[in-house]
Amino acid sequence: MGCAHFLLVRFMLARMAKFVFSNNKGVDTRIIKLFFAALNVFFTVWLFYTGHWGWGIFMILVAAVAILICFRSLRLIMVFFYIRQQKLEPAKKWLSKINPEHLWKSQRGYYHFMVGSTEIQTRSMAQSEKSFRQALSYGLRMDHDKAAVYLNLAVIMGNKRKKREAVTFLNEAKRFDTKGYMKGEIKQVQKMLNSI
Repeated sequence: MGCAHFLLVRFMLARMAKFVFSNNKGVDTRIIKLFFAALNVFFTVWLFYTGHWGWGIFMILVAAVAILICFRSLRLIMVFFYIRQQKLEPAKKWLSKINPEHLWKSQRGYYHFMVGSTEIQTRSMAQSEKSFRQALSYGLRMDHDKAAVYLNLAVIMGNKRKKREAVTFLNEAKRFDTKGYMKGEIKQVQKMLNSI
């Protein structure tokens, strides 16, 4: 009975929060997610304290998902999924729903990386260059992501006929591609730059 009561109260709080914040576009959703994650953790502890072990174990799973959602943007995950499948229109649709100010700093770099990746496919070189540079300024955790950004910047500079900058970016891409994920792409860009 206690868990059903909690779930009903949680549902009512969620509906109330949606109603209150629906007219205000500036609300940081991270705060709301953290509030509900903390509420889940406290309720899980209370269930164990009162002896409801079965519900407590179930709520550990719910709390883990709630905490994961706090620190990962589901919309950004959907963008990664669609870009991996080369479906740019759905990826752009999901990107338009993301407010980069409501992302954690580590995720803002990946947001700009995804924006640059979609824009380079539509031949918007100036905007994609700006997005890739912002991605580098916010920082990317994985070396192969940094290598991909540098490689894209090398391609953009090569298309602008700025060979010196393109070679610099290509060397950075080689340096960050420690596992050899992009050997083929790096060779193609090297051939393109040699023809300039």
